Amino acid sequence: MNTKINIAGVEFKNPVMTASGTFGSGMEYSSFVDLNKLGAVVTKGVASVPWPGNPTKRVAEVYGGMLNAIGLQNPGVDVFMERDLAFLSNYDTKVIVNVCGKSVEEYIAVVEKLNDTKVDMYEINVSCPNVKEGAIAFGQNADVLYDVTKKIKEASKKPIIMKLSPNVTSIKDMAKAAEAGGADAISLINTITGMKIDIERQTFVLANKTGGMSGPAIKPVAVRMVYECANAVSIPIIGMGGIATAEDAIEFMLAGATGVAVGMMNFVNPYATEEVVKGIEDYMIRHNIDDINTIIGAVH
Repeated sequence: MNTKINIAGVEFKNPVMTASGTFGSGMEYSSFVDLNKLGAVVTKGVASVPWPGNPTKRVAEVYGGMLNAIGLQNPGVDVFMERDLAFLSNYDTKVIVNVCGKSVEEYIAVVEKLNDTKVDMYEINVSCPNVKEGAIAFGQNADVLYDVTKKIKEASKKPIIMKLSPNVTSIKDMAKAAEAGGADAISLINTITGMKIDIERQTFVLANKTGGMSGPAIKPVAVRMVYECANAVSIPIIGMGGIATAEDAIEFMLAGATGVAVGMMNFVNPYATEEVVKGIEDYMIRHNIDDINTIIGAVH
């Protein structure tokens, strides 16, 4: 039974990854999950310098998910290399670094610093809706997305994954722009912009007013967008958005995703990623599937 997948020449032992921002760099979860059993750990966003993030309150529960306006708080690439990469080097799993920036130059600074490390791929965050300047613009204009993809690809020694925003008119156009710019893969979807109001205090629940919604409620939107992109581009897709179980992950793969990432569910169930890996194996046995790759895009 083969659970291995390949994205841009990088072989993963199985298609299950962590969604950026929901798993740290694995340290917090390593007492719950055997990181060796995952296809990849996708790190929290890493910037060229430390980012303080948004003011609190930054997280709120909503029906079927959560809102977050963390604002990509992170200690910067130097601390990441010294602390997080050193930790991840102890495990036999692929490492995908999520890169964030407020300008093309900031993205490139992180990429160039990590180029000669044992990082396997970069996931370029052009879509986080929580940052007031920079990132949202890159992911919402096809011409800008093409340009930033092209420049990062030229600077990178590793394959790059462009993480697409769902907060656009046509997700297919964005996928095509990323592919044309030289992306080796795309990942989608990032969070959907939402809002929550406290009716007793008659004020916004989040200090940022809006936040990114994630969780099971967005899964049907995510599956539809993965399907649309899979039929618009030829590069591999990593699907995410509301995956809670192996059944959810398989749905994304049938729609056209090569890999899948578990996000918000890590907060609810810290064992979720490992359970999804096991559940996919059980599904393959139950359906007499010898190779997981045969189900990718099987539904037309």
